Formats: sequence, structure tokens, C-alpha cells
Amino acid sequence: MDSRESGDALGILADAMVGELTVDSAAVREALDGVAAGPADRAAFAEKVRRHQLELTRLRRRERELGVLFSSARELAELRDIDALLGRLVSRAHEMMGTDVTYLSEFDPATRELNVRKTAGSVTPQFQHLRVPPGMGLASQIADSRAAQWVLRYQDYAEGPHEELIDDAVAAEGIVSILGVPMLSDGRVLGVLFAATRQEYAFTPDEIAVLSALADHASVVLQTASTLEQVRRSEDEARTALDRLTDYLQVRDRSTVVHQELIEAVLVGGGFEQVAGTLATALGRTVTIVDRDLHVVASHPTPAGQVSVQLPPVVLDAITRSRTTGHCVHVDDPGTPIVAAVIAGELYFGAVLVGSGDVELGPVDERTIERAAQVGALLVLQQNAVADADLRARVELVADLLDPAPERRRDLERRVRAQRVTLAALAIVVLISVPAENRATAARAATAFVGDRGLVGEHAGMVAVVLTTTAPPDLVTDLRDYLRETLHGPVLAITTPRAESPDALPTRFESGLRTARLLAALGTTDAAASTDAYLPYALLFDTDARTLNAFIDETIGPVRAYDDGKGTDLLATLRAFVRNEGSPTKTARALNYHTNTILQRLHRLEMLLGPEWRNDEHLFRISAAVRLDELREQ
Repeated sequence: MDSRESGDALGILADAMVGELTVDSAAVREALDGVAAGPADRAAFAEKVRRHQLELTRLRRRERELGVLFSSARELAELRDIDALLGRLVSRAHEMMGTDVTYLSEFDPATRELNVRKTAGSVTPQFQHLRVPPGMGLASQIADSRAAQWVLRYQDYAEGPHEELIDDAVAAEGIVSILGVPMLSDGRVLGVLFAATRQEYAFTPDEIAVLSALADHASVVLQTASTLEQVRRSEDEARTALDRLTDYLQVRDRSTVVHQELIEAVLVGGGFEQVAGTLATALGRTVTIVDRDLHVVASHPTPAGQVSVQLPPVVLDAITRSRTTGHCVHVDDPGTPIVAAVIAGELYFGAVLVGSGDVELGPVDERTIERAAQVGALLVLQQNAVADADLRARVELVADLLDPAPERRRDLERRVRAQRVTLAALAIVVLISVPAENRATAARAATAFVGDRGLVGEHAGMVAVVLTTTAPPDLVTDLRDYLRETLHGPVLAITTPRAESPDALPTRFESGLRTARLLAALGTTDAAASTDAYLPYALLFDTDARTLNAFIDETIGPVRAYDDGKGTDLLATLRAFVRNEGSPTKTARALNYHTNTILQRLHRLEMLLGPEWRNDEHLFRISAAVRLDELREQ
């Protein structure tokens, strides 16, 4: 062999060991023959060259795999689009494994199903949207065991139960051999990465390791996606919570300002008008405050123009419920959707009525309405305390004014003047008789009604009203009507004659008190009376009802009993006889009867009352009994 041929042989040997191309063993042996080597040396050299070629091929394949893994790792570091990255990862696995079909199934922890999410090489829609139920097929076995598994022929797989839809999808895709590796994160199964061929193929450990590495990358992708979703959800929740907190703080700050203004209404005496105005401005709604009788005490933005309001039953029922709970109550009424009762413990003073508006009211706004109702209760209690203190002062003043004891009438001029009334102008005493439980209410109502035209106070079980000379004549009538409407019950008003001076007021009150006792004995509780009409009888019968009624029954009781038994009307004849000076003629004329008829009736009366009933003493007693009986009937 010449030098040129020997060089060619060495070149073949060099290419065989380190070249890009694969040189078969025969060419190596021929090359060795050309360099004058023995048979044994040539065989050994050829074997070494073969081993070097295999190692070089493995290293090159490993280099390509590592390159793919490094590229995948770089994409993981720059993770943006989760879905696209999973698609590229499955495509790389498909390229590296050289299989016919590569796909990734994601595990659903809620249903424990495995759903195909990405595929490469798949040709059937049925397989691309495959759902593997729990415990079915190779996929479930891999997920349950958390270890890689592969089958040479899937149709012969007997390690787990088959499912008809899965088998049909695998058969339609033409898949024969399948390798699957789990995607894990902290022991949790995230899915399974599969490589499949359409002919029988035995997967090597290196291939299983490569697919496992890619499955780890896919696990990172899914775990990162889950983490990012949690982060996004947390961000959304945090942003929502921040917005709610901001809104709450704004509403709370507004509520605090409103509360301060409401408290100011109590401290500086702003009254219900300021409470209604402050609340209406804060809520952007109409606010009306009514008392327990539904009289409007304040309204904003429109001033209170109505004396009282007519509320539908649903609103009245809501006020009742608010009285029980102490909280706002929503009403199915477009005019008054929210009400809050004005209460202090068991005491009920009225309600705050909130109109409709464009902005929905939240819990803080409802608490603000409740605070306004509480402030309203404080205002009522404050007003009642002032009124009670003033009433006590007036009660003491009126008691001293109507008491004849000299020691109680000292310094009256100054004390009366402090009530914006002149002592010399007080001239008329009016006694108001109402049930004891209504007396304080009647005194307050009468004080407000009378104003600077007199003084009002409780004295000797009566509401005593001392009017000035400037009071109009019909004031007592109007006062009684007002009290009857306020108390929803009977009111007895007794007027005494005008007093010549303030020193005569105690005497006037005493005569009125006698008349009140007389009327009480007669059972009269709802009337307007004057002491002049009852004074003679009051002087005679300043006693209890039992004694008075006994006198009437003993004196003219037989006449009434006769009328009741016979159906006659002798009592009317007796009354006419008394009123007409005991004259039969005048009595007949008054009753429009013949004189003989009256004489016959008088004879019947003599049989009932006794033969001496027309004597002066007897007739006086009979006349008094007749008059008292008439008063009792009235």
C-alpha cells in the first residue's frame, strides 16, 4: 500500500472515532488492513471504535436533550402565557421522544378526573378532548401510584379497569404503546405527561428520564399558573377589600361628622329642625320627624307644613317593630322606605321617617339614622326635663297662689313675674278634673295651650288654671276641647267667678273644689260647668257620693220607683211643679196639660211622698233632691 492509500485508511479510522459521520465496522477493518496491523490488533481497534461511536451518539443525544431542557427552563423563568408555554413544552417532548403522539392531561382535584389539555401529533378531536374518570385506565394508575408506567400494547393493559370511551379514543388515534409520567408538586398530582406510538415500542430508561424531566417542567408551569391565579385572586380580593374599606371609612367619617352635629343639636339647643336638616343633608333624602301622635315636629328639606301625617299600615307596623328592636326597619313603601322609632327604654316619643333616594343606604347609614333617633329621644327627654322643672316651679307657685295661708303667699309678685305674668292680672280660676294617670300630661298640655295668659299647676288633685283678665271668654271651652283631643278621654272643666283681687283666688278655688266634689258624687266626669250653677248644692252636700245618692233616693225615690213600675212620668210633673213655684196652674201650662190632670197627679204624689210634702220644709228638701237628680242625669 502506497502512502496515499495509507493516509486514506488513517482518515477513515479518524472519522470513525471522532467524525460527524458513522463508519461501519467493515470499513474500519479494511482501513486497519491498510496500515499493516495484525488481525487481533485490528479487531480490538475496531471494537474500541464502535464503543466510541455509541458513546458519542449518546452524548450528542444527551446534549440535544439538555438543550431542550435548558430552553424550557429559560421559558419557565420568563413565564408569561401559561397556555402557550404548555403547548411548546408538549411540542418539545414530542420532538425529543420521537413518538407519534404526545399529550398532557391535567388533574382536576374537585372531580379527580384527568382532562387532556395539550396534544402534539393527535389527529382525532375525540382524543384531544378526552376526559378520564377517576380510577380508569393507565392515566389513573399513574396518578394514584405517582410513578412512571408504560405499556407495550394498551389494548392488553390489565393493571386497571378500562373505560369504553377511553378505549375508543385510543383506538381511533391508532395508539399502541404508551409511556406516562406523573407531574407532581409537594406530593400532589397535577397531571400526567404521555408519549405514545402507533406501533409496539419498548421505552428505555433514558427516555423515561427525559420525559420525567419535562414532566417536572410542566409541573412547574401548572404550579406557577395556580400560584399566579391565587395571587391574582388575592390581588382582586385585596383591591375589593381596599375599595370597601375606603368606602366604609368615607361613610364612617361622614357618619362621625353627622353624629357630632347631632350631639351639637342637643348641646346648643338646635332642636328637631337641626336633627332633620343634618340627617337629610347627609343621606340626600327627605327626613320627617313625628311625635307619638304622628304630629310633624320637623321636616327637611321642605319645612313642616302639616299638623299631622297619615301613614299607611305597613309604615305603622314598621314603627312598632322598630320600637321593639331599637333599630331601623325597611318598609315596602316608596314614600317612606326606612323608619326608626324614637325611644328611650320603654318610652316611645315618635319616629324618624326617611324618604326614598337614588343612593342605596348601607349599614353605617342605618346606624346614623338610629343615632338621629337616639338624639331625638335625648331632645324629648331634655325638653321634658325642662318642662317638668318649669312645671314643678309652676305647681309650687300655683299651690301658694291658691292657698290662703299668709306664709305661703309671700313674694308672690316676684315669682309670678318670673313666669312672665302680672299678679294683679290673675282673676279667674279654672279647675280641670281628669283621671290621676293623665293629670301630668294634662298639666303640660294646658301650660302649652295657655301660654302667657295664665298659670297652670297641679293642686289638691286638680289641674288648676289661673287665667289673666286678658284671656278671651272662650279660652276655657277651647282648652277643654284641646285636652279631650290630647288625652282621648273625658275632661271636666269648672270655671269660678272672677276674683276681685289675687287675695280672693284661694276662696274661688275652694268653691270650685266643692263643685268638683259634688259633680264627682253625681258621677259627672266630662262637662264644662260653672260654680254659680252648683254652689248652693255644693255648700249643702260637700260629701261623698254615697251620702248624696242616699239623700236623693230617700227623698224622691218612691216617685222614681212608681214610674218604673207603672210606666208613668210623675217625676217630670214633680220637676215642673218645683220649677214653677209650686203652682198647679203654672205647672199645667208648662206641661201643656189641663189643671185637673195636674191636680190628679199631685194627689198621686201626695200618696207617695206623704200628706205634708207641700209644706215649706218638705218641699225645700224635695226641690233640692229634684235638682240634684236632674244634675245627676245630665
